[in-house]
Amino acid sequence: MKVFYILALFLGLGTSALAQNAAKLPDWRDIKRTLPPEWYGSEQAASIADTLIKYQMTCGGWIKNQNWSGKIKYDEIYNAQHSGFGATIDNGATVSELKFLAQVYACTKRSEVKEAFMKGLNYLMAMQYANGGFPQVYPAQPKSNGKAHYSAHITYNDNAIYHVLRLFKNICDDKEPYKSLEIDRKTKDKLKKQFDKGIACILKCQIKVDGKPSVWCQQHDEKTLAPIGARSYELASLTGAGETVYIIRLLMSIKKPSKEVIYSIECAIDWLKSHAIKDAEVEYFKNSDGMNDCRLKTAKGAPLLWARFYDLETGQPYVCDRDGVKKNDLSEIGYERRNGYRWYGRSPQMVLDNYDKWKKELGK
Repeated sequence: MKVFYILALFLGLGTSALAQNAAKLPDWRDIKRTLPPEWYGSEQAASIADTLIKYQMTCGGWIKNQNWSGKIKYDEIYNAQHSGFGATIDNGATVSELKFLAQVYACTKRSEVKEAFMKGLNYLMAMQYANGGFPQVYPAQPKSNGKAHYSAHITYNDNAIYHVLRLFKNICDDKEPYKSLEIDRKTKDKLKKQFDKGIACILKCQIKVDGKPSVWCQQHDEKTLAPIGARSYELASLTGAGETVYIIRLLMSIKKPSKEVIYSIECAIDWLKSHAIKDAEVEYFKNSDGMNDCRLKTAKGAPLLWARFYDLETGQPYVCDRDGVKKNDLSEIGYERRNGYRWYGRSPQMVLDNYDKWKKELGK
């Protein structure tokens, strides 16, 4: 408690004021999902905007997994500010804060809100690699034993790059709430070029199987663009239920796609169709110890299912524990990872359902 109190004082806050303010404000996750546009002109929204401005890192971004309207992790902010580690785009960080600030500015026209937004936008623009990719963290985390941290890899994991490029596109397309910021033409032109570079990088990263483009890995090497692993259970692989879906959605959102973009989408769709798992579903149940558990079971006629990871060599789905050893079945890995990661999902069905509509709009 003493450490928390000292951190609170360091950050310019009183603990009682923090508790009172947190009780009045809606949860940060609910704000992002459900509150109407007019709410962003409220005193509550202004209070949260002030918090975002206060804890914006010097580089312009924010750290991840913060509840800016509730229990802020002050020790993590303190460590980030004094460790030299950069801000991040992981788990929606920085992009979510920028969207919030844009919504507040649309209602209030507060100059300090726009200044913070532009500082954050410039951060995202600065973090892009020359090849068009984006790292998870910028500035880069220090090397360990001469080896770069996995956060330096081009990061599609958890849709990090998808969120950044979609933000760039929405600003260039004058979509609200970004239109209200009246961003200058020079900046928009630069954003358009960086968006195009990001798309070009995506096409180059698309993994070829037997000479044909397929899907993407969660991470790709920032220099060679080859698929590469991250955490011990996130091996270099082909992704099905997860990152590939949002990359396809981003490519489909391009109004006048090039032949290369169209071919990329068609190949990715073909791969998803051929790697769907039929007649199966994830079952959640109470195990013999009375704990919530899960397993993959046969379910005749169940909607199509996809694995998160497919082996680069065999194309077969697999799961993995923290030991980094591939297994064929959920029962073969430990309880913690079995239930602490989304190994299967149905999200690819979303792009399969939109595929015919997308082709029709192209006139194909």
